[in-house]
Amino acid sequence: GLTKVTLNEVAHSIFYAPQYVAIEKGYFAEEGIELDLVTGFGADKTMTAVLSGEADIGFMGSEASIYVYNQNPDDYIVNFAQLTQRAGNFLVARETMPDFKWEDLKGKDVLGGRKGGMPQMVFEYILKKNNLDPATDLHIDQSIDFGSTAAAFSGGQGDFTVEFEPGASTLEKEGKGYVVASLGVDSGYVPYTSYSAKTSFLNENPQIIQSFTNALQKGMDYVQNHSPEEIAQVISPQFPETDMDTLTTIVNRYYEQDTWKENLVFEKDSFELLQDILESAGELEKRVDYEQLITTEFAKSAYF
Repeated sequence: GLTKVTLNEVAHSIFYAPQYVAIEKGYFAEEGIELDLVTGFGADKTMTAVLSGEADIGFMGSEASIYVYNQNPDDYIVNFAQLTQRAGNFLVARETMPDFKWEDLKGKDVLGGRKGGMPQMVFEYILKKNNLDPATDLHIDQSIDFGSTAAAFSGGQGDFTVEFEPGASTLEKEGKGYVVASLGVDSGYVPYTSYSAKTSFLNENPQIIQSFTNALQKGMDYVQNHSPEEIAQVISPQFPETDMDTLTTIVNRYYEQDTWKENLVFEKDSFELLQDILESAGELEKRVDYEQLITTEFAKSAYF
């Protein structure tokens, strides 16, 4: 008898390869879990699903748990495993720029992300690190829906666009754009996505959380010990619309920049850096104690 667990993911992206490896290799089933995977299409929607009990576990940026906690709910959200340790988006230009520097964005139009969202905040954090004022030194268009920026750029809008995969690789393949920088590399190790659940669910179902984390760790181990080609092959059923060549290119791009954490332990330094980024973006009312919103016991038990 498998235990059914509903996981709501913020997006369905190759960026989250270890999770799909765990699904496709049967690691969740091995751990006694029948995983029901739902895509929320946005952290706000994923968070709503977890808070309402529609989903048992949420997979999104951990900034969402900070926002919720600062609104003082009784049954707040706690992060128990971190998957990615770098941002997963790229800066795409209209031409190849082998000597690109961030100051090249001065006076330019850039298609960005929504205010308060992790992609946009990391982008602004990098701009500030490079002595650029996001409000005055360039124009960031935040009016375009996530997922539609590549098409808008392809249609002639903007000088640059900030893209996730497969948007970045698709633009390159069509000759409509060229990746000139990785936000993941230039922002440093940022806890971009993590798994979380309501305090009550964690307290009542520690064994489910442990089994879930064990399965994820097996997926992470596979990714750490196999080539991008092998990883792409395993996760290909999750992305039927993406050809193997593009899939391998994208996995390789994430693999090369050390996107995936070796273990799922959400470290304190990472959480503090995340809050620095939120503060820098003007999105943080007050800082939250690491111990309040992060538990590492499940991740440590799965890894060590």
